[in-house]
Amino acid sequence: MNPEPKSADATVPSPIVSIANVSKTYTNGYQALKNVSLDIQRGEILALLGPNGAGKTTLISTICGIVNASTGSITVGGYDIEADYRITRRMIGLVPQELTLGAFEKVWHTLCFSRGLFGKVPDPGYLEKVLKDLSLWEKKNSILMSLSGGMKRRVLIAKALAHQPSVLFLDEPTAGVDVELRKDMWALVQRLRESGVTIILTTHYIEEAEAIADRVGIINHGELLLVDDKQALMRKLGKRQFIVELEKPITVLPVSLLMLKLDLSLDGCRMTYTYDPHHTDNGINSLLQAINESGLVIKDVHTTKTSLEEIFVGLVKNKTTQTRP
Repeated sequence: MNPEPKSADATVPSPIVSIANVSKTYTNGYQALKNVSLDIQRGEILALLGPNGAGKTTLISTICGIVNASTGSITVGGYDIEADYRITRRMIGLVPQELTLGAFEKVWHTLCFSRGLFGKVPDPGYLEKVLKDLSLWEKKNSILMSLSGGMKRRVLIAKALAHQPSVLFLDEPTAGVDVELRKDMWALVQRLRESGVTIILTTHYIEEAEAIADRVGIINHGELLLVDDKQALMRKLGKRQFIVELEKPITVLPVSLLMLKLDLSLDGCRMTYTYDPHHTDNGINSLLQAINESGLVIKDVHTTKTSLEEIFVGLVKNKTTQTRP
């Protein structure tokens, strides 16, 4: 059986994973992680979002005990990953980014071996369910080298689930797979969360984080820039734009509109007003009244909202600018 997480005060839910002031510096002086602190709650889906080389894989590898932290501490289920390595490793399932599978093993044997490796008693019924959930049941007797890249990716997930972990790490789980398989995996992740599994995934696909995550952590150059609820993040940092298309182009804004902080397009046909949608008075009524009084004729209006991608790019860009010598 997998170990139960240590008990805590029932009124204060304890995180399933707790990372405190973790840094990683390699012998060549490269600092892959910089004082990272993060609590991951039971049953949530957390997406670690960042470009290649940001430190996502290093952070996951450190939590899983594959890489040793230079400073700081990590607990999983209340157990220290160094002092209680065997306990914490049994609680964790890891799907690596690389397709690390033996060439001549069969799918079924691979899962059975992985389950036994963690000291779990055989459970053919559970493994059958895992394979069926991943659309792999028909391939259970196939040799691994005969599978496509997408199928091998599914086998890696099945292998990570074979010992019924309570925390599942997915390192770029949909890298190099087609759109259909990507959506299948998103659906699987949701089902796993519903069964009580906590899921941490790394990705550089913005739409992946936007589609399935409860919270999003943005990491770059080894530093955790921000962690927040996905919707709260977009509310706090996301802005909306009210775009006014004019019937006739203008060269300059009328004096009555100068105080409204409008951006005029180069062709003079479009005015853009940026506002906070969560303010009671967003200024749009005043804007429309001022446009009417100025004598301009409106051809069309529409709104756009900031995407998670724009928030991510803005954060990374701002942090790079601040740290540049």
